[in-house]
Amino acid sequence: MKTENKEKNNDMISDLPDCVLLYILSLLNTKDAVQTCILSTRWKNLWKNLPTLRLNSTHLETFQSFAKFVYGILSLRDSTTSLHILDFHRSGIIWPSLLKKILKYAVSHNVQRLNINVSDVVSHLPSCLFSCQTLTSLNLSFKYATVLFPYALNLPALTNLSLKCLIFCAGDDGRVEPFSTLKLLNSLIIKYCKVRDAQNLCISSVTLVNLTMISCPYSFTEFKFELSTPCLLKFKFWGIPIQKLCGSNNNLYSTKHVDINVAMVLNSMDTPFLLLKWLAELANIESLIVSVLSIVPDLFKVEFPFLRNLKSLKVKLRDIELEQAVAMSQTEAVELGVAFDAEFEPFSFVPDGIIDFLIQNSPFVDVNIIDF
Repeated sequence: MKTENKEKNNDMISDLPDCVLLYILSLLNTKDAVQTCILSTRWKNLWKNLPTLRLNSTHLETFQSFAKFVYGILSLRDSTTSLHILDFHRSGIIWPSLLKKILKYAVSHNVQRLNINVSDVVSHLPSCLFSCQTLTSLNLSFKYATVLFPYALNLPALTNLSLKCLIFCAGDDGRVEPFSTLKLLNSLIIKYCKVRDAQNLCISSVTLVNLTMISCPYSFTEFKFELSTPCLLKFKFWGIPIQKLCGSNNNLYSTKHVDINVAMVLNSMDTPFLLLKWLAELANIESLIVSVLSIVPDLFKVEFPFLRNLKSLKVKLRDIELEQAVAMSQTEAVELGVAFDAEFEPFSFVPDGIIDFLIQNSPFVDVNIIDF
């Protein structure tokens, strides 16, 4: 009697309701979750109702075993159970047919959050992905910029979009405006992406609140972009300013928090002046994080009646990636496509007068120096 009671007490977790156990299993990699089927008959088919699939190739030795595992999961999982989250990571080669099957399965099972991270060359994605009616969060991350992003999206529920290494294709007018149909878009991240033929990317959204744009630090293929985002609150940019933010119409009055990291190795004499034009367009911001501006002739002679609402200024002394680029030999720099300047020295100090120039209209701003 005592032995039986002890055994029952040792398996109290199996007495928990399915919803609790499925929540716990959803936190695991799917391979580990499936292995719980050997615990007892209580667990044998539980994993088949998982609302979350986390498929990571690092947990399997070969691609063939990984592909077999994925096909098995998709075929054995309960087809009546909706798929809330799919997190797919593949380091190495991937069959186009496998990726296509995974994405079609996710869409057909009402996926809400989709995260795809692939390091192999991918030519295209199934069109059904960009017309999924249930998708609220989409993260597409590739190692190589070979995937063409569609002209228009039919994702009525999408609120969060993150894109890494995709190609935008401009129309005959040299512009591409892929986000205007996303009526609920709240957060957008664009990292290491390209616009074919270096045309203009128009980021148009009346609901967008958070925008992050990061360009490749070792690339000459900067493209122009234009913001039409009247509700934008936070803007983060790492790269080189090469044009005005909003074209002819300034609509960034709602933007309050800005983080700008300028690639000093790749910039030109015009970069500081372009950055000042950006700050003029962002005149109502309350907090600013900015990398050190290089001192060029006549910079302090520019009239700058802006940043009157600034409350916090953080100045970055240096950027690790850029210092590494400067430390390279000229041959290495050319191979990576970096504009090499043998006389360039990374800043380890804030040039005299630069902070006073930025806060001249905000005397009570809190100033901090960030040393990377």
